[in-house]
Amino acid sequence: MSKRQLAMVMDLNKCIGCQTCTTACKTQWTDRNGREYMYWNNVETHPGSGYPRKWQESGGGFDGQGNLRPGRIPDFDRDYGAPIDMNYDEALNPLAKSAPGAAGLPHLKPVQALQYGPNWDEDQGAGEYPNGFYFYLPRICNHCTNPPCLAACPRKAIYKREEDGVVLIDQERCRGYQHCVAACPYKKVYFNPLFKRSEKCIFCYPRIEQGLPPACAQQCVGRIRFVGFLDDADGPVHKLVTRWKVALPLHAELGTQPNVYYVPPLSPYQYDGEGRLTNERRIPDAFLIQLFGPRVPEVLRMLEAEREKKRRGESSELMDLLIAYRHEEMFKLDAAYYRKQPAVPAKAQAAPPPARRVIPIVAAETLAQRLEDREIAAGNGGSVT
Repeated sequence: MSKRQLAMVMDLNKCIGCQTCTTACKTQWTDRNGREYMYWNNVETHPGSGYPRKWQESGGGFDGQGNLRPGRIPDFDRDYGAPIDMNYDEALNPLAKSAPGAAGLPHLKPVQALQYGPNWDEDQGAGEYPNGFYFYLPRICNHCTNPPCLAACPRKAIYKREEDGVVLIDQERCRGYQHCVAACPYKKVYFNPLFKRSEKCIFCYPRIEQGLPPACAQQCVGRIRFVGFLDDADGPVHKLVTRWKVALPLHAELGTQPNVYYVPPLSPYQYDGEGRLTNERRIPDAFLIQLFGPRVPEVLRMLEAEREKKRRGESSELMDLLIAYRHEEMFKLDAAYYRKQPAVPAKAQAAPPPARRVIPIVAAETLAQRLEDREIAAGNGGSVT
């Protein structure tokens, strides 16, 4: 059990799906070989298949008796979407000759046919006009209190940091068996086929230790992300999760005790066949309950009540907190806390150094070879030529 637990709250009423958080994470952590398909942070449209495809139907987590549930490893092409090459040489080369009979240079397009990819069904949602609906769901590793990836690892390569509960993978112990990938019900552990190791979100712990929020939270233009310790009564995370109880975990029924929480989204009311407003929300409560649990209607009623107070000119501590007038007040972090932690002898240290030192830079391979490596690593025998 960790001494304390870092957590994040995301207000889905403010997410605009701009993917700035995704870009911030991608450029900082997953911009090297073997990580092309990895999105430690992604923002997906719901209702939708998500990333990887249909991750909610991929098993993992724990059953009612606390036993690991069977889970599957997502298929690289069908569920993640293989990285692709573009015809840059043809389409963006002003000195290139166009094909015989063609009027100018070809359009920029993928060289390979696409099967799936991040944001494949972005902004599609569900429902029919005029009652269509969708919302954005940003996802990172939940740094669970009861992480199934840790329970499934036969190498004991996955551990929770004692000082803050961040879940990490010891790259020296990992052998790439991918049991963690199958066990995670959120499918937020990824396999790097070039280094034969599993990798995942590290909650930007090198930044946290300096008192800085994770890159995804710092760069969020919608100010949806609150970061802090769950036991910090003065912090925004504690207030939203424990005091106001408006932040809910994702799929808590899976027994993982996730430490990323969501303020569920409100939505306009539906129109009936005569064009009159009804008292039924456009996003069905049942759909949100499936994601965030049975307290969703209660939370939505509280949000509506507090919002109405603000409209009447009355004070609302909850609305002021969620509006986040001052960006820096969304993050309650303390670099001095980490400096006070006792030093751990080198041989006893479980934490790997920052990822940029763990994973060396290697010469780039051809796309075909990278895909072949992934197929072999996934047990498919390899078929890319």
